Amino acid sequence: MDLTSVYRAEYGRCVATLTRLLGDIGLAEEAVQDAFAVAMERWEVLPPNSGAWIVTTARNRAIDRIRRESTREARHAQSLLLHDPDEPDEEVGPVRDDQLRLIFTCCHPALSPLAQTALTLRLLGGLEVPEIARAYVAPEATISQRIVRAKKKIRDAGIPYRVPGEAELPDRLPPVLTVLYLIFNEGYTATTGPLLRTDLSAEAVRLTRALADLMPDEPEVLGLLALLLLTEARRPARVGPAGELVTLAEQDRTLWDRDLIAEGHELVRRCLRRNRPGPYQIQAAINAVHTDGPATDWRQVLALYDQLLVQTPTPIVALNRAVAVAEVHGPEAALAAVEELDIPGYHLLPATRADLLARLDRPAEARAAYDEAITLTGNDAERAFLQGRRDRLTS
Repeated sequence: MDLTSVYRAEYGRCVATLTRLLGDIGLAEEAVQDAFAVAMERWEVLPPNSGAWIVTTARNRAIDRIRRESTREARHAQSLLLHDPDEPDEEVGPVRDDQLRLIFTCCHPALSPLAQTALTLRLLGGLEVPEIARAYVAPEATISQRIVRAKKKIRDAGIPYRVPGEAELPDRLPPVLTVLYLIFNEGYTATTGPLLRTDLSAEAVRLTRALADLMPDEPEVLGLLALLLLTEARRPARVGPAGELVTLAEQDRTLWDRDLIAEGHELVRRCLRRNRPGPYQIQAAINAVHTDGPATDWRQVLALYDQLLVQTPTPIVALNRAVAVAEVHGPEAALAAVEELDIPGYHLLPATRADLLARLDRPAEARAAYDEAITLTGNDAERAFLQGRRDRLTS
């Protein structure tokens, strides 16, 4: 493991811990960034507990910074830092409560949905502004401004750093589920670089488990956990020996994690018994079908996508449904559905269109669609996969 790997694995945990100690997200983030800058200068080999080292150094940096301030708030923060009873090496590790508190703070209803998710991806996932901007197909300046304003609003409005009380939880839940889902997706298909960021997907699963412990009777929480587990179960077969992307149809199912699949299926059954289907539960059911038996029952998948499209009528869901349509009714019917969609900057739209055109023996059009998709994707493995598909087209 190198410093970059430590940054990705520990950044969110360290920021969450320092936020608890400082009560100020902005100061916590600056202190952690300072600590990593110090680590870059000093580390010749990684210390045994890198996260604890970062937290200790960040806390010391924060104390130094606060000592230079003369305000009453700064003196109060210094007192908290100097007299906090918890040792840093005990805070880094699970720190489950710290990170849940940070998620709920970032997802406060006083913030806009984009600000909620962007801030959480920045703080918990350690994603840089360009990565978040690419994920949202938005200008970097817009994302940067939203993050800065969100941190300022949290500070100025005194938004509490805590998990809300039981009565508040249901209303506060939707954005929290959204950001956990997005963090997992960034880990499962990274916006840039290698295909997988296992640190992010593992962290999303862990935090969703913690949320399920907190809210065991909330079907959508169980649905999201089932969705993540069933998706994570396929990860060992998703990348080939050279790091190449392997599609669902080509995956070696013997490599799938059967324990995660069994747990995910049981959660789906628990959701079905409640009979209160929501978007995450339906997506979990779709993934349950994919992982049930030696082959996917595409008719059942299509029926579930029909339900999902009613609840979540978005172009992304419609595009995913079109993939199932192709398997059940053929590529021509699917292409007709895809041609009606407009998702600017989303590489999977032209990628899906290219695949359907190739299956319809329209290579010139397929090649142009692949070119568009290759231009839009920032992930190395996806780009190589699309290029390979394009190169195999016959004239």
